[in-house]
Amino acid sequence: MGPTGDEVGETNVLVARLSESFSDVWRQLGAGLSTEVRMVPSTEARGISQATAAVLLAAGGAEREALEWLERHAVPAGTPVFVVGSDTGRRIAARVVSRGASDYFALPEDIEILRNAVASALARRRELISRAAGESTPSEVQAFRSIVGESPAIQAVLQRAGRLLRHAHGTALIVGETGTGKELLARAIHEGGPRRAAPFVPVNCSALPRHLIESELFGHERGAFTDAHAAKPGLFEVADGGTLFLDEIGTLPVDLQAKLLRVLEDREIRRVGANKSRRVDVRIIAATNQDLDEATRTGAFRQDLYFRLGVITLLLPPLRERGADVLPIARQLLASLAREHGVAQPELAPDAERALLSHSWPGNVRELKNAIERALLLSPPGHLDTAELLPARTSPLPQTTSALPFPARLDAITHAAARATLKLCGGNVSEAARRLKISRRRLRRLLHAVA
Repeated sequence: MGPTGDEVGETNVLVARLSESFSDVWRQLGAGLSTEVRMVPSTEARGISQATAAVLLAAGGAEREALEWLERHAVPAGTPVFVVGSDTGRRIAARVVSRGASDYFALPEDIEILRNAVASALARRRELISRAAGESTPSEVQAFRSIVGESPAIQAVLQRAGRLLRHAHGTALIVGETGTGKELLARAIHEGGPRRAAPFVPVNCSALPRHLIESELFGHERGAFTDAHAAKPGLFEVADGGTLFLDEIGTLPVDLQAKLLRVLEDREIRRVGANKSRRVDVRIIAATNQDLDEATRTGAFRQDLYFRLGVITLLLPPLRERGADVLPIARQLLASLAREHGVAQPELAPDAERALLSHSWPGNVRELKNAIERALLLSPPGHLDTAELLPARTSPLPQTTSALPFPARLDAITHAAARATLKLCGGNVSEAARRLKISRRRLRRLLHAVA
């Protein structure tokens, strides 16, 4: 949702010109963010009002003068000062920050990062103005509309998340079984909070190849390795000003856990092959379906990172603990899937409701969505065949015969156990790994092992 005319009038960005460089950038920035950009000579940048969301010190070619300006001028607490120059050296960035600047951006390379930073500053200032007037912001009111359910279990999580979302730097760890909606909750926190104008970047840590994880997260410079033909920003830089969602954080290798901890502490990243660090302003929300307490005891997960991520922990309940929530969730899924497939939306008949309520849904909302979609596509138009919601197994495992070879070699037994668990979970690799209490990567190795 874009800002209203009233909101635009309440906030602005002040550009204090030390040089005439980048004049086109300021006009484009104001138009792109639908806000007023006031440009004044640096000597006239006094009396900054509470409506000013950010001060941009235009210092292209005048970076040294920016240091003097920062020493002479006071800016209201909570108003970020971004120095914008053309010097890409690490030294000038460190010096302006040490003199009180919030960040330094070198154009044209950092134009997108600058845009995200200004967008975040505008969103925060608009929300401060709304709260000062005793109002809930529109984003807060709408934040959790996509998460359906009235059960005490889910409402307790949403109330806790609602207190978190207005804090731009609040780190959170979302814990829940596969299919409970961890990314949906993380996205709601982002879109309901002051960072919503900047990117939400989801990352599945278990899906990144081990040799590429560091490059994907932190970026690389040209020539950093054999295939690095050009410099590439990492996902931390892509998410600058916004939120980086790290799903399946428990699968992140231990050496990269140490680097993630440094980012959380210092708010700086270093590209692979670079000799200087870059500042980033990113909210981190991590998620896991693993027992990280146990992982810290075994050394698979750093305890200090666990404590840092888990300052605020949100426990998403499985669907089986949410009672009658399964019915409104099913209706919402039915409506969205009917639109997606271009078919008439059928009603949930009483026998379908009973079937939905009787099932334990080990795959949670993801399994429910698959069941609704299957029944929708296989039922007559305008109807929902209850038999297709939870079809009987066509080839149940024999009750009198063990699914595991025994006696046999240990590798043959573990291979068979992995295959049997995957079959029990309907081919859901994440759910099978959770039940076996191993990583998805370890499960795949067991599945492909030669028994």
